[in-house]
Amino acid sequence: MSTSMRRRNQYRDRVELLQGTLDMLILQTLQWGPQHGYGIMQALRVNSGDVLQVETGSLYPALHRLERQRWVRSEWKHTQSKQRAKYYQITAVGKKQLASDLSRWQRIVEAIGAVIGRDPREGEA
Repeated sequence: MSTSMRRRNQYRDRVELLQGTLDMLILQTLQWGPQHGYGIMQALRVNSGDVLQVETGSLYPALHRLERQRWVRSEWKHTQSKQRAKYYQITAVGKKQLASDLSRWQRIVEAIGAVIGRDPREGEA
């Protein structure tokens, strides 16, 4: 495999990991109840202690992707301030996907923790 092809595959894998993580976070947020886009951004920001700040340029393409995959559905409603907004809700298929994503995420966290917490002298003869 050429160097440029390896770089493209690494980039694609990185983008898929980032998209997958954002998708999982959105689905988790929608587990708490239907929400409009701004509400999802606020929930992610607040529940992460202001660490995760998702921009609209990332959020809305992710929501559209989740709708295409039928993991979420949407409908137009009025907010408390009487503004029209699209509300998103997780579907049964989305809940199954979230369970799978959370399981995979837990394995990744444990694997990274094992590497980070490993004493470099372990395994030396």
